[in-house]
Amino acid sequence: MKRYGHGLVLGKFYPPHAGHHHLVETALGQCERLTVLVCASSVESVPLDERVAWMRETHPDALVVGAVDDTPVDVHDPAVWDAHMAVFRAAVPERVDAVFTSEGYGEELGRRFGAVSVLVDPERLRHPVSGTAVRADPVGCWEHLAPPVRAALTRRVVVLGAESTGTTTMALALADHYRRRGGVWARTRCVPEYGREYSALKLAELRAEHPGAKWPDVSFHSADFPVIAQRQAELEEEAARDGSPVLFCDTDAFATTIWHERYMGTASPATGEIAARGRGHLWLLTDHRGVPFEDDGLRDGEHLRPWMTARFLARLTRTGRRTVVLGGPHEERLTAAVAAVDALVAEGWGFTDPLPERR
Repeated sequence: MKRYGHGLVLGKFYPPHAGHHHLVETALGQCERLTVLVCASSVESVPLDERVAWMRETHPDALVVGAVDDTPVDVHDPAVWDAHMAVFRAAVPERVDAVFTSEGYGEELGRRFGAVSVLVDPERLRHPVSGTAVRADPVGCWEHLAPPVRAALTRRVVVLGAESTGTTTMALALADHYRRRGGVWARTRCVPEYGREYSALKLAELRAEHPGAKWPDVSFHSADFPVIAQRQAELEEEAARDGSPVLFCDTDAFATTIWHERYMGTASPATGEIAARGRGHLWLLTDHRGVPFEDDGLRDGEHLRPWMTARFLARLTRTGRRTVVLGGPHEERLTAAVAAVDALVAEGWGFTDPLPERR
């Protein structure tokens, strides 16, 4: 039998980490039901609804609710406490039997709720991490983050280009380079190009009916491209949840919009909508110049490579995507790509500071 009826855990969860999850799991183990209240201020850079979604996914057995609280923290000021409690009570109006915290203010919070205060690992011995530490150094705290938070914070690098310009070679080489750094980077992933798998399946299906069929005999339809783009985005999201702070993608949904133009001669609004939901941070465009065309059985566009390179660059520029063009021999391209990725990671994640705490 559980010790308490209704328990409460509240915090900013900016962003949530292993210490927060331990707190919630401890409370779940002692309460018949648990509410997790996510409080965000309007100055913080991670939206409230995103934090609520992270906590709901990680703790499906808890009721997770959110509230905006723009009152600075001052645990010694009764008026400030009153302002906070008004927010808390509006979000959690029912009776609370126990509040679970890892903070010194837990006793006063419990008193104001008329509930028992339960202190959980206040010295952070089980999980030596804090929201402040995560915001300052996500890479150093990566192992303390749950999959949905990793997916949101992962820096996604897309390698794209015309046919036979070394995109797959480059994406794999980059992933291997970062894995060799060890530590958290050993988990670096590379998302393969789903369009090639899809194309191979179409060719196989055609050959099942016509054994002598070749790649130029395959027909594409506009409806194929949103399917490719959606699956590409899903594979990317899956990999980001279980990888390192950087993810390499051999093409993406945005690139699929250009492939639609290449095969169908027009834009695809449906594919464009999927591309607009993407989370890419850096695009590496492989130049066709100096790269011999190799027909691997799924290519027929050597004559279109200059047009595609130019089209990729024009669209990347017009849509404001951060782009580096890779030219020259492979090693020169790889060196330039690593420098661009390192610069991206070094810029940090741009978390804004929460409201100051008055002491």
